[in-house]
Amino acid sequence: MRYAFFIALLFLAGCGTAPSRIDNACAIFAQRDGLFNNWARDAKRASREYGVPVPVLMATIYTESGFRAYARPKRTYLLGFIPWKRPSSAYGYAQALDGTWSAYQRETGRWAASRTDFGDAIKFVGWYHNKSNRRNGIALTDTYRLYLAYYAGHAGYERGSFTSAIRAAAQRSAGIADRYERQLRSCGY
Repeated sequence: MRYAFFIALLFLAGCGTAPSRIDNACAIFAQRDGLFNNWARDAKRASREYGVPVPVLMATIYTESGFRAYARPKRTYLLGFIPWKRPSSAYGYAQALDGTWSAYQRETGRWAASRTDFGDAIKFVGWYHNKSNRRNGIALTDTYRLYLAYYAGHAGYERGSFTSAIRAAAQRSAGIADRYERQLRSCGY
């Protein structure tokens, strides 16, 4: 009985930590290939459901959270040293905002979906990119523009409200997607 507790504890401890080699999509999937926690299976399901290629989905999550389940924006500081509010409600793998996450749950009926669950988060990214495709006419393979719409929101994308930092993050995301695509082709995922 005591051993079962420790095995369960070890299993759960690995769930909340980011994979150690996030620059290699094959390594990420190899590190998370469990029976219940299988990221390749989750990514493929999201890709089939929303039509967004796996490398694009994975690159978005890499850029947003570095595959950290409990990622949040850094706090601001009052008077330069008192921890204060966070700049947004972004949270989890997908850095989804509270309102956008609620809209996702409402539209998809996935009321139990959690931003700290990779399978739920990657479906959210697929859902959002699919909406960007339908609303803004962005190709589902255009990682750069999909990321701009993801970060700035659909209305922000339409206005063209992009700082140089957002453009740089979108460029980085596009490069990551290209690398992930090559890697996934080579390892057969």
